Amino acid sequence: MALLVHMLACAFGLGAWVAVNGLWVELPLIVNSLPERWELPSYLTVIIQLANLGPLLVTLTHKLCPGRLKEHIVIYSILSIGVLACILLAFFWDKTTIVAGASHSTAFFIITFFLALVDCTSSVTFLPFMMQLPANYITTYFIGEGLSGFIPGVIALAQGVGMAKCVNSSETAGNHTGENMWSLQTVYLPPNFSTEVFFFLLAAMMCISLAAFVALNRLPRTYELSTENLLPDAVAPVSSGLDNPGAETDGEGGKSKGEGAAQSKLPEHTVYQLTFIYFMVVWVNAATNGLLPSVQTYSCMPYGNLAYHLSAALSSMANPLACIIAMFFQNRSLVFLGVLMALGMGFGSYNMAMAALSPCPLLQGSVAGEVIIVLSWLFFTGTLTYVKVMVGVILRDRSHSALVWCGAAQQMGSLVGSVTMFPLVNIYRLFQSGDLCNTKCPL
Repeated sequence: MALLVHMLACAFGLGAWVAVNGLWVELPLIVNSLPERWELPSYLTVIIQLANLGPLLVTLTHKLCPGRLKEHIVIYSILSIGVLACILLAFFWDKTTIVAGASHSTAFFIITFFLALVDCTSSVTFLPFMMQLPANYITTYFIGEGLSGFIPGVIALAQGVGMAKCVNSSETAGNHTGENMWSLQTVYLPPNFSTEVFFFLLAAMMCISLAAFVALNRLPRTYELSTENLLPDAVAPVSSGLDNPGAETDGEGGKSKGEGAAQSKLPEHTVYQLTFIYFMVVWVNAATNGLLPSVQTYSCMPYGNLAYHLSAALSSMANPLACIIAMFFQNRSLVFLGVLMALGMGFGSYNMAMAALSPCPLLQGSVAGEVIIVLSWLFFTGTLTYVKVMVGVILRDRSHSALVWCGAAQQMGSLVGSVTMFPLVNIYRLFQSGDLCNTKCPL
């Protein structure tokens, strides 16, 4: 029975970010069909930031009306919205409307907002619900949350990407001459299964998460308490690495002996060190959630659809893998994290430089160029994700207040990155798109 509860906790965590992660890995197929084309990721980063309205409302309700908000009702609601939104996305993702004289993916943007609202709100509702269960199940929940990025990436790899080819197309030159003018057009071949099928698979994963939550919510509380210590002792170090150790106090409000010993081993950070830690939080989240995702199309598409497809899918899989590595191999040295952040930003700088050179980046048309851009995105995501996790661990062990400020710094960095890139991409047009068949680049 304990194994079943672990499976339910893992399936519940799957619904945390599966929808948004699924959208990102499907973009290589979507950008060629929607009118925004290469500008589409910059729209998504802003929409996702706007969806933080959900967790803001939940937090304000907890502060202003303590005890009035029923978390299980909120979770039922957002998971149901997630299932419905994924189904609607399968039917309406490519429907466009005319706004301000131009065609826009209005339906896609609206549905994406609700999917992002679901995933953002899950950050402040799923984990508090899991706190009602024994601590052993929290680790399993985090594994499920990691799978919310890994599984869409695997499905995207299985889906493949429609390879592009150039075909001749004729147009009549004029009414009097009757001559035909020939031009090359890019035609994209279909993938192994359609975008609609992919969105239905996302809906199925959201249904699994909803069903798991229904089962977990109906567990008898007596059973939950009786299974607290059923996992082997070997799991304890991992669990203690993920969860806040020694959060309990004795009757007089003092810390227990175990906690006091653990806290005494934690290094004290100076003001300069704390400033550097929060700078890393802001900068890393600005880069990974705003600056670079907004221009991933410009960075990868000049190398072909396959390069973009692999970059998006493998980066989505690198995120949870980096989190797992951080669980077992923790290095809290600020020097090490600073060097790792600089290394990650080196890869990010290369990605940004290739986006700035679009549609004619370095090594375009060569296998080496494709391999380098895919690996650069993979290592960019993996290294900075490790830094984010370890900085979170450092601040969590420091105090609850430090962790709250960490969350605020994360949101601020993501917002600044998204808002900075949107006008650069969509208003000032600093990044140029291209066409596989018609873009002429100097040798």
